[in-house]
Amino acid sequence: MTVYNDDIARLKDLKQAAGQPWAAINPEYAARMRAQNQFKTGLDIARYTAAIMRRDMHDYDQDSADYTQSLGCWHGFIAQQKMIAVKKHHGTTDKRYIYLSGWMVAALRSEFGPLPDQSMHEKTSVSDLIEEIYTFLRQADARELGHLFGQLDDAREAGDSVTAQRIQNEVNNYQTHVVPIIADIDAGFGNEEATYLLAKRMIEAGACAIQLENQVSDAKQCGHQDGKVTVPHEEFLAKIRAVRYAFLELGVEDGVIVARTDSLGAGLTQKIATTTEDGDLGDQYNRFLELTPVEDASTLEHGDIAVKVAGKLQRTTTLPNGLFKFRDGTGEDRCVLDCITSLENGADLLWIETSTPSVAQIGGMVSRIRERVPTAKLVYNNSPSFNWTLNFR
Repeated sequence: MTVYNDDIARLKDLKQAAGQPWAAINPEYAARMRAQNQFKTGLDIARYTAAIMRRDMHDYDQDSADYTQSLGCWHGFIAQQKMIAVKKHHGTTDKRYIYLSGWMVAALRSEFGPLPDQSMHEKTSVSDLIEEIYTFLRQADARELGHLFGQLDDAREAGDSVTAQRIQNEVNNYQTHVVPIIADIDAGFGNEEATYLLAKRMIEAGACAIQLENQVSDAKQCGHQDGKVTVPHEEFLAKIRAVRYAFLELGVEDGVIVARTDSLGAGLTQKIATTTEDGDLGDQYNRFLELTPVEDASTLEHGDIAVKVAGKLQRTTTLPNGLFKFRDGTGEDRCVLDCITSLENGADLLWIETSTPSVAQIGGMVSRIRERVPTAKLVYNNSPSFNWTLNFR
């Protein structure tokens, strides 16, 4: 028995129990309506698509050639037509996702008009778009199944049992247009509490995967721009935990977190990391700062800031705006540490933001990460900001 046939049987029993008032109700029509609307809420979608992503991640671990592709979308209709075309061309939606970029949302979905990728758009723009996309994808299901049900009725009316059975099999094995959405939450639009609240809204709309970056929320820049500012690891890890709590609270226990590091192109940090002992995570972060040894504390000028690093008192390089400068050439090392700590503290996938599409650079960092976390998996950005022709010529 299939779900469709089971529904018909159950609805027939309900009709019989209801008696004469339900005389005009057709149980099969009601079963068709259920089939055309199998997802009742965004959380139903989030749970369904999270299971798909986990399965695909397992497949990738078995064979790295078995990767997935995500298509960027900025409107429900665009997503619908993309997935209809994917299903028509490939015969399946397997291994195809939708990606909601903060850059794209800022440029095309803000009520303020086109904006740069600096988290200036409304924080609910992405969750609203998730809901819109899934409305359009469910509509694609309803339309396609409606055609199949019409063909099934025609075959039955013509007495063509062979065609009717073929169509019935198509209904029984129908694959939905609903696919996973990876949703960009930027840097969380605030502290960990704000991140948690926004993540909840995205998950309730249907997101099974949330991408979070380690930039300062109110100083966020596009990943390909200069002037990026990162936060210490403990602050970023608190936001990762906030997203995980949101997934767990809503019952999406296998929700996916994509941890993005912008450290490669970030020469500044907002804060000196808190540290309690030599070699802890805060101390490792502070060792990347541009520092000058202080031999005599009395030589410190008014406004100078000094920290104890590597057993020595050292002066930070502090900008007039209060930001602290990292040493040049430390970007890759910081990225590797970012990724390892993120995976060891609840993230599932990595995103390393780069200014150019350098496979060698990315490959080198991922190899170093896998020395500590052998199952580390990378999400790579085929960004339109890159000049692909020039870089691969």
